[in-house]
Amino acid sequence: MPTSLHLLAEAPAQLLPARELMAFTLASHIILVPLGVAFPFITLVMHYRGLRRDDATALLLARRWSAVMAVQFALGIVTGTVLSFEFGLLWPGMMGRWGDVFGIGFGVEAWAFFLEAVLIAVYLYGWRRLKPRTHFLLGLPLPFAALLGAFGILAANSWMNTPRGFSLDSAGNPVDVNVWKAIFTPMFGPQYWHFVVAMVLTAGFVVAGVYATGWLRGRRDRYHRLGFAVPFTIASIAAPVQFVLGDSIARSVFHKQPVKFAAMEIVWKTDTRVPEYLFGRLQEDGTVKGGIKIPLLDSFLAGFSADTEVVGLTSVPADQRPTATQATIAHWAFDIMVLIGSALVLLALWYGFVWLRHRRLPASAWFYRSAACAGVASVVAVECGWIATEVGRQPWIVYQNMRVAEAVTATRSTSLWLMLGVVVVVYVLLFGSFLVLLLKMRTRWRLADAQQAAGGTGLPPEHDLPYGPRAPISPDDVPAARGGADRSGGDRP
Repeated sequence: MPTSLHLLAEAPAQLLPARELMAFTLASHIILVPLGVAFPFITLVMHYRGLRRDDATALLLARRWSAVMAVQFALGIVTGTVLSFEFGLLWPGMMGRWGDVFGIGFGVEAWAFFLEAVLIAVYLYGWRRLKPRTHFLLGLPLPFAALLGAFGILAANSWMNTPRGFSLDSAGNPVDVNVWKAIFTPMFGPQYWHFVVAMVLTAGFVVAGVYATGWLRGRRDRYHRLGFAVPFTIASIAAPVQFVLGDSIARSVFHKQPVKFAAMEIVWKTDTRVPEYLFGRLQEDGTVKGGIKIPLLDSFLAGFSADTEVVGLTSVPADQRPTATQATIAHWAFDIMVLIGSALVLLALWYGFVWLRHRRLPASAWFYRSAACAGVASVVAVECGWIATEVGRQPWIVYQNMRVAEAVTATRSTSLWLMLGVVVVVYVLLFGSFLVLLLKMRTRWRLADAQQAAGGTGLPPEHDLPYGPRAPISPDDVPAARGGADRSGGDRP
């Protein structure tokens, strides 16, 4: 029997549906994470530009983006809460045994979440109600609250990859917990900064992609040019930085998690002068089918020398490493992420070259087609990054300390499959409602802009949003005084 089938036969029946449920909810939630982490920063950059240059268009964009930010945050509340419950419901073995060691990361994330909710409410309420400088200053903590939330989640995940900060007693239970070591593990720094820059890059390309689409449809006014230029510039600065950080974290995985690195690069036997495979499928006997083989490159990328020794999957027993199928999944995810990242760097260089040479935005339709696709591509890259990280760590849920099968719930597999079906239906409705709401907001904003351009007196776009700014009261809306208090019993509120 092939090794993959043998290990699958020995796994609990609950393992597959629990994995599928966790994978679906995480993949869905991570679509919103770039906007939650980096969109406040991009909005504040636009807000600052508006105040600094007395630019009404920039302020209008910032105000509308803040409304989108609030809607996105509301949806993120739901998907994030589901994930939090799933850790305890699907993986009680891990939380029961290791929660005291790494659970502080989830506590930090929870506090950051509540802080961000308050700050978003204050920022939204402040439009037209606070002095411009005061309003902007009250919004400045928003990106830091988002970074704090990412800090908590990445601290927990990096601990699962390189667990530290505890000792084991005779029964194998963690004791003598050192919180600082549990948070700042060897993988925390590379993983955190790689993640944060990825969020900035992704949010920038996603927002810019909306206005690139508008450009392709003939909307080439200053509103669309500015809505494109600011987020795309931020993403273009982040793209080459991310390329360097990506190389750094891959090298950290090579040193700290050599078996995961072997899975991501489908290296079967420990050796030097190891070739690099672009895509390809690892077989049960260690051979690679398909793909493009580049001699010596894997060793060179790992240690800057063709003589660098790369640890292979066979360096550990079969039950302590990813299966051939899992290694292939991690490898493809890693290669797709690198391919997309490289393409985004080239797009950023194109943008930078035109701007430095001509001091204007590119005029090529192909540039804007690429920019419109860059948002979707960057989200795919984020998804692939998480797939490579999580699948490459298999079969461990806590690296070299607890297997996924040991942590899974005892709930019947049938119940878990039903739960997955319900969650899929609910998420489709949630994300569908989110999209419909965004489209309605866009339509209302366009109508308001058209009325203003035609010299009309249309109401402000946010007048009917319960979470948005209210229109200022016009003197014509205030009833004239009638010589005293209202006859119905005093001044009206």
